[in-house]
Amino acid sequence: QVQLVESGGGLVRAGGSLRLSCVASMSISDFNVMGWYRQTPGKQRELVASITRGGMTTYAGSVKARFTISRDTAKNTVYLQMNNLNSEDTAVYSCYASAFAESYWGQGTQITVSS
Repeated sequence: QVQLVESGGGLVRAGGSLRLSCVASMSISDFNVMGWYRQTPGKQRELVASITRGGMTTYAGSVKARFTISRDTAKNTVYLQMNNLNSEDTAVYSCYASAFAESYWGQGTQITVSS
């Protein structure tokens, strides 16, 4: 069973930065795509950023220029660097990966941005 374990969430002041990490239990080179989603109560889950096996990245418009997704294949880890955070970024962030028509999710990590 593939596992994705996130870390790096927490409480941060508006304007601050956080970096999320997602460690996979298998080689991330085998995933077609990995990414980060976020969700707040009463809202649909939103794709924040993704990175394909080939390294192509996509971002939600609300985070472009503030967030950066990257990966370290040697550590089987995907990162989400988040800068200039604001209250609208408060959510549970979950790591996602897909391979061979299977999807995998991490347990989620809470990020709270205080004003």
